[in-house]
Amino acid sequence: MRRISLIASLLLLSSTFVSGQDKPMPKITYGLEWGYIAVFYSGYHHNFFAPEGYRVDPRGHEFMYDSNAEAYMNVGYNFSEKLNLSLYLGLSAIEDYHHTVPVSFRLTRYHGGDHMSDRWFSFIDLGTGISIKKHPQEILTGKIGGGYRMSLSRNTKLDFLVSLRSALTHPDIEYYGTEIEYSRINRNNAYISAISFGIALIF
Repeated sequence: MRRISLIASLLLLSSTFVSGQDKPMPKITYGLEWGYIAVFYSGYHHNFFAPEGYRVDPRGHEFMYDSNAEAYMNVGYNFSEKLNLSLYLGLSAIEDYHHTVPVSFRLTRYHGGDHMSDRWFSFIDLGTGISIKKHPQEILTGKIGGGYRMSLSRNTKLDFLVSLRSALTHPDIEYYGTEIEYSRINRNNAYISAISFGIALIF
C-alpha cells in the first residue's frame, strides 16, 4: 500500500512539472535593457548664418571611435512563440553631441525550439525620439541585429544582443567657439553609425 502511495505521489509530482512546462507562452512581456554603443562613423551637414551675417555650409564625415551607453524599458506582445512586437522607451547618448530619449518599435523573430528553450533570435528596430539640449529636436533611429536568449523560467528570460545601428540627430552648432543661435540655423544634421552590445531581462 505504501509503495502504491509513493508511486502515485511521484506520478502526481511529475505530471505537475510537465503541465508547468506545457503552459502557453505569456502574451504580454515587459523588461529592462542595458547597452554599450561603439560609434565607428560620424557625418554632418550644417547650414547657418555666422554672427557676421554671411552663410556657412560646412559638411564632412569621418571613421572614428567613441563610446556611449544606453538603457531602456519595454513592453510587448507575443503574437506566437516565435514573434514579438515591443515598444521601447529609453535614455541614450549620441556620440558627444547630446543625450536623447528614444522611442521605438522592435519586431523580434525567435529561431527554433519552444519558449522554454534557449534559442537564437533576430530583430529590427525603428523609431524616433527627442534630443535633450537647449532646443530639443526630433531624432530618427534604426537597428538591425540579433542575439541569444536564455530561458530562466516560463516568464523570465535573459537576452544577449548585438546590433548595427544608425541615428539622425540635430546637434547644437559652434562656429569658432561661438554658439550659433537657433534662429540662424537652416540645417544641423548629424549621422551616426555604431555597433551596440546589450543585455536584457525580460519578464
